[in-house]
Amino acid sequence: MSLQTHLGDRVDLERQKRFTRAHAACHDAVYRYFRRRTANPSTAEDLCAEVFRIAWEKSAHQDQDLSAMVLFGIAHNVLRNHQRSSARSASLLSSLFMERPDADQHQDHAAEPAASVRDALDQLKPDDREVLLLTYWDGFTSAEVSNLLNTSATAIRMRLHRARKALGQLLQREPESQESQR
Repeated sequence: MSLQTHLGDRVDLERQKRFTRAHAACHDAVYRYFRRRTANPSTAEDLCAEVFRIAWEKSAHQDQDLSAMVLFGIAHNVLRNHQRSSARSASLLSSLFMERPDADQHQDHAAEPAASVRDALDQLKPDDREVLLLTYWDGFTSAEVSNLLNTSATAIRMRLHRARKALGQLLQREPESQESQR
């Protein structure tokens, strides 16, 4: 066995160990990140698998540690790509649906009711919602969120303050509107 082959095996083994450690440490958190932001568990699983596929590829080209910040940066980009793709698909389906002569007869009115917090989060601006989710559900600090979103920590803290205030106002309006309906 040549020295080069022996070194190559050792490098591959180290790469596998780094990846396995990162996967074990972050898989559940990355899955939960996607689960809160997607419509169903299978989409979250697919996106999570995509993150770790990309991480595996990156580990071959770079001798870097696959930290949680790196993995969540990849996850953020994968989610953005998924959202763009979903928007394009929805637009295409909408266009195709509108071209059908019997389009009015096939509308689905069965919508699943969501929790009041989920409804309030959905009403927030996307940037505000993302800052709240990254901070409170994913447990990142302002500095970490600023790294993920490519903005200053000060801007993140300000956005977080505004988002909390807006969410609080939306949640206060919810009980009032329910009482007025009774």
